[in-house]
Amino acid sequence: MAIITLTSDWGSSGYYAAAVKGVILSRLPDATIIDITHSIPPFDSASAGFALKNCYHSFPPGTIHIIAVETVESDTTPHTVVRSHGQYFIGTDNGVFRQIFSEFEEAVVIKEEQDTDSYNFCERDRFAKVATMIAQGVPLSEIGTPLYQLNGAEFCAVVHDDSIEGTVVHIDSYENLITNISRDDFERARRGREFTIMVKGRLYTINKISDCYLDVPNGEPVAIFGTHGYLEIAICRAKVASLYGIELFATIRVVFHNNPNSAPEDRLFH
Repeated sequence: MAIITLTSDWGSSGYYAAAVKGVILSRLPDATIIDITHSIPPFDSASAGFALKNCYHSFPPGTIHIIAVETVESDTTPHTVVRSHGQYFIGTDNGVFRQIFSEFEEAVVIKEEQDTDSYNFCERDRFAKVATMIAQGVPLSEIGTPLYQLNGAEFCAVVHDDSIEGTVVHIDSYENLITNISRDDFERARRGREFTIMVKGRLYTINKISDCYLDVPNGEPVAIFGTHGYLEIAICRAKVASLYGIELFATIRVVFHNNPNSAPEDRLFH
C-alpha cells in the first residue's frame, strides 16, 4: 500500500488538497494519503523543508512526499523528484530539498507531461500523477532526466572557537525561535563555558540550557534543545517572535566566555 504525504501553504479553507487527493485516489484507490501540514506560510519553502526534515524519518521506506510550496518552475528551478533515505520527494528544485537532507541517492528533472494545459496547479496535474507512477513501480529513469546536483545549500551554523553564528530557520505556531545551531555543535564549542545568546544584535545571558519550557516562570525567557536537536529560544507561555519583532532568518550568535564575569550586562528580553 502506497503512502503519499502532502505539505503545502494552501490553508484549510480551499479545495486544493481535496483536488490533489482526488487525482491520487482515482489513479491509486488504495493509497494512504497523509496531510503533514497545509499551514506553511505562503511561498515559504524554508518552513516546508523544516517540517519535512523533522518528520520524514518517521515514515516507512518507499513513502512519497509531495511538496506543494513555491512550485512555479523555471529553467533553473525545475520540477524534480529526489530519492533520499529510501523515500521520494516531489517538488520544485528551489533549495527546499537541500533543507531536508544533505545527501541523496537519485534525482531527476520531471519530463512526464501534465494532464492539463494549465500550468497553475502542477500539484494536481503533474505531481499527483508522478507520485502514483512511483507508487506503481515506475523507475525514476522513465519519469525524468538525471540531475546530479540540487540547488541551494543546507543551513549550517558557523562554529568558531569562542562563538557560533546561526540563524532562525523556523518560527513555530507558538512563535518559538528554532535555530540551525545543533546540540552537537553547541557542546563542542562550549566546552563547559558560560555563554551569551545574541539575537539581532541584542543580548541575553542564559546560565543553562533547560530541559523544557516550564523550567522557568511564565514570561521568562528559556533556551532548550528541541526534539529536532536544535537550539530554541522561547518565552514561557508567550510569543517571543511577535513580542520582539524577530523574523525568519534573524541572526543568532552564541558567545562563550572563558571568564564568567565577562558576560555583557545588556538583556534581550528585559
